[in-house]
Amino acid sequence: MAGGATRIAVIDYDSCKPTKCHHECIVFCPINRTGKTKAIEAKPELKNKPVIYEDTCIGCGICVRKCPFKAISIVNLPSELEEDAVHRYGVNGFKLYKLPVPKRGQVLGLIGKNGTGKTTAIKILAGEIKPNLGRVENPPDWDEIIRKFRGSELQNYLKSIADRKLRVAHKIQYVDLLAKYLKGTVGELLEKADERGVANEFARELGLDKIKDRSVKKISGGELQKLLIAAVLSKDADVYIFDEPSSYLDVRERIRVSKIIRREMKENKYYIVVEHDLAVLDYLSDNVSIIYGEPGVYGIVSVPYGVRNGINYFLDGFLPTENMRIRKEPIRFRAYTPTQEKETKPIPYLEWSDLEVRRGSFRLLAEPGKIFKGEVIGIVGPNGIGKTTLVNTIAGKIKPSNGYVAVLGDYKISYKPQYIKSEDYQGTVYDVLRNANPQAVAPGSWLYIELVKKLRLDRLFDRQVSDLSGGELQKLAVAQTLAMEADIYLLDEPSAYLDVEERLTVAKTIRRLTETREVAAFVVEHDVVLEDYVSDKLIVILGEPGYEGRASQPLPLREGMNMFLRDLGVTFRRDPDTGRPRVNKEGSYLDRMQKAKGEYYYE
Repeated sequence: MAGGATRIAVIDYDSCKPTKCHHECIVFCPINRTGKTKAIEAKPELKNKPVIYEDTCIGCGICVRKCPFKAISIVNLPSELEEDAVHRYGVNGFKLYKLPVPKRGQVLGLIGKNGTGKTTAIKILAGEIKPNLGRVENPPDWDEIIRKFRGSELQNYLKSIADRKLRVAHKIQYVDLLAKYLKGTVGELLEKADERGVANEFARELGLDKIKDRSVKKISGGELQKLLIAAVLSKDADVYIFDEPSSYLDVRERIRVSKIIRREMKENKYYIVVEHDLAVLDYLSDNVSIIYGEPGVYGIVSVPYGVRNGINYFLDGFLPTENMRIRKEPIRFRAYTPTQEKETKPIPYLEWSDLEVRRGSFRLLAEPGKIFKGEVIGIVGPNGIGKTTLVNTIAGKIKPSNGYVAVLGDYKISYKPQYIKSEDYQGTVYDVLRNANPQAVAPGSWLYIELVKKLRLDRLFDRQVSDLSGGELQKLAVAQTLAMEADIYLLDEPSAYLDVEERLTVAKTIRRLTETREVAAFVVEHDVVLEDYVSDKLIVILGEPGYEGRASQPLPLREGMNMFLRDLGVTFRRDPDTGRPRVNKEGSYLDRMQKAKGEYYYE
């Protein structure tokens, strides 16, 4: 192709609605107008939706601009990259280049935006997808696929997958979907999965022994996540794959699961982890491959880097081995911790006394506190300890048994609950965001550019909310909450289903909102890196989950993190280059030194 480039044309057929736009993409195509050949035409077998022919398309972008649903993407890539094509989903579908390279006895971590091919890559490595090398119409056989990787470490791996000589245990991404198909009790499923005689030990360590007789249909998302992790580790497999093992888990459980996975590693086994929590990914992985590209269009897998360098390169937005910039600006964390309150006046309409809140047999006790203009207060603690109860009490949705939340004037609250349901919304994504704030759908406004566009919600404007996936619905709920004009923002687990860049986009927006509008925010979160990034102070809730929670007053970030991490028995340090928090390996020199000093959150 001219210019040494290969062209990728991708159509989102879920968004394409040819009956509403009268095929403007076809009508205005300059190649079609010549009458000699076609670059795009309607296909009856696709319900009259278009197909773009990449060999004749000149990449002018007219069809991209004419499509009112933003369903068309056309990207030029170096022609040499085409030799690395691994898989494509149909004509004008997503395309993956290169594969991660797992190594025996090591954990390979995968990091990247949602929609760039992480799950596709691990399904290929699991033997669940046979790679077609980008050839949709004449896919290759296994012999050709293996020859394609001749001379690389992947050759023997893929040959063993093709010959079914590698047993794979795969913990899938969306555990909530799996609950619809599982039958039986927790104990029965663990017994069925146990091939190594270790399931009972995992059940005890993860707290599953208390719910062994409970039907899998009646357990929480966190309990289901721990059940699946225990089941995968109980398998006698050669390859262990964990796709987002931290979702639904609190910080304590994330660290506990990570420790168990590291402990169970064997020198002759392969381990692959996809994770968006940078602290967990850092703790678990030995090496990291970065997957970059255009979400939904194409993805490219980088070479494996050492875990520290790999995550830092990802945050820097530049991959030195590939000489590739994957982000315009680097992501940096604060190099210091705020140690004193901001020099601003307290918000004149919200403070609270000592509180006692009862919910059935559960009791929450909270120390008094108040919030300042321009301040973000994080709320941390294990699952079932009362974080959501505290947020709902502050929001006025729950009345305390004792104490008060002082409201000294009119104020508005914008609240994102922990669990989102599509039936709570009506209309399209555009309708929801416009009703929240017209600026959220106005191109050129900072809300549109910095929040809606970076979360890629602009591509979903015409989609009905009822048709959104769990991740898309979560992004919409977060964007709607932050777009609303309010005095206090309450966000309960805003990072669920979001990738690393989306999480930091949300954190940046929260900070900018609170500082420029002089408003305040409470953020309940299990991602320590995100909480560190966004919070000025912390409320730490400790106690016995399900029975009693004890919430501290708002503490300076360093003091709050020390209290929280001391209870977990985990130490963090800051990376000298990016400022991000990193978990110390248990028993390491830094871990022992910080514990001896009582500095669990080291600057």
